[in-house]
Amino acid sequence: MRQSGGTTTTVPSSAVDVAALAVRPVAIIAGLLGITLLATAGRYGYFGDELYFVAAGHHLDFGYVDQPPLVPFLALIADTIAPGNLVVLRIPAILATVAGVFVAALMARELGGERRAQVITAAAYAVAPFLAGGGHLLATSTVDPFLWAVITWLLVRWIRVREDRLLLWAGLVTAVTSQGKYLIVFFWLIAAAAILLAGPRDLLRRPMLWLGAAIAVLTSVPALLWQARNGWPQLEMSSVIAADEHANIGGAGGFLVVLALYSGIVGVPLGLYGLWRTFRLPQLRFLGITAIGLIVVFIATGGRPYYAAGILPVLWAVGAVGLEGRKRWVPWVAWPAFLASVALVVFALPTRPVESLRGSDEVSSFIDFESVGWPQMADEVADAYRALPDDVRAHTAIVGDTYWSASVMSMYGPERGLPEPYGPNRGYWYFGVPPESATNVLYVGDNNSDLMRRHFRTVARVSTVDNKLGIQNGYQGAPIYLCTDRDEPWSALWPALRTL
Repeated sequence: MRQSGGTTTTVPSSAVDVAALAVRPVAIIAGLLGITLLATAGRYGYFGDELYFVAAGHHLDFGYVDQPPLVPFLALIADTIAPGNLVVLRIPAILATVAGVFVAALMARELGGERRAQVITAAAYAVAPFLAGGGHLLATSTVDPFLWAVITWLLVRWIRVREDRLLLWAGLVTAVTSQGKYLIVFFWLIAAAAILLAGPRDLLRRPMLWLGAAIAVLTSVPALLWQARNGWPQLEMSSVIAADEHANIGGAGGFLVVLALYSGIVGVPLGLYGLWRTFRLPQLRFLGITAIGLIVVFIATGGRPYYAAGILPVLWAVGAVGLEGRKRWVPWVAWPAFLASVALVVFALPTRPVESLRGSDEVSSFIDFESVGWPQMADEVADAYRALPDDVRAHTAIVGDTYWSASVMSMYGPERGLPEPYGPNRGYWYFGVPPESATNVLYVGDNNSDLMRRHFRTVARVSTVDNKLGIQNGYQGAPIYLCTDRDEPWSALWPALRTL
């Protein structure tokens, strides 16, 4: 469909066929983004979460305290193909981000958008700081928005062609999405309510939709059983995230500001315009209601702003199609906005020398700061471990204070002759318990070190983490403790040390 002036009309199939000619410029946009992400993929080092995903992949299970198994599974595949290769690990993220550019353009095409609308939508996706920058990391926050975009594209296409197999495909993609994050459940619940309210209600009567829903539910059963067997830890984890998020971003206002920053210079006005247009187009009204509903729910539940990122591409597509009839002024506004956005994306990626991070703080570039210093941390731990007397070292386990530091030891410890590490924090707690023969612990970091003091006779600082780069990230200057003579068996102590 297309809106010309104040009239909504149906776009004939021939017009959609003409719109397909935009594949070439969209491919150029996607290709440039892919080349940029590939060129920077090996810069700096692993982000802390990526180290955890690799560790989780090597302890593959149906569920984890903080996520379903999709991303750890992808990390396991990458680390099996090319162990320790950072670029290979990030290939899935790059592919998802590049594919997202095409999916965004396809949404504009399904809405009747011709060449200009497709290019604008694709470019908005490519220069959104969160989506483009997310392509630098293998993370749930990279894979999830892309899969949401695929689902919304399938829904938009169904509205145009009424081909019910698309709804089955939407269910299959939802099944995959639910293995990465459970946020897609919020999308479908809110979308169903919006469809009941605003239509098209016949969508909910399609058997293929419910067949797809049944497949999505069935494929989630193993992860749900894992959660049930372990006391539903992800619910507890969600409460911890909610408390941290409210403190960090300052409530609803902060949520919206951060979401706007994630959307970018182009994404904010285009998304707002697209949201406004959904309420003027009866068949798309449910998408506008869903977008608002998602934002309200995520704010109310203490979710992170990026949780709503997956609904943005369809709003950009609706907005871009609405701009096609305004050809005189659009280029004059669009080109400067896109050029400024490209500059922001390049700045957000690790394009600067790592030394440039000295003298700065991680607030300006958290991912960059927390992607350096991990091998050096492992060196410090290895030196401290080898310095122990033989009789002490034989009864000493290595424990990271957080899932990051434990994952560092998992990645870099074996090549330094270190034993398997353990960690009482978040998902790493489930990966194993130190052996009873380990009466001592080399404890990396200062988080929750008070718990170690309660359960070990002596806790002495034996070394300090130094990234040798002068970069003040979260672990620079962190202590390494030797904790000796634990006071109770690990079977009782390990649950007491567990933290989220």
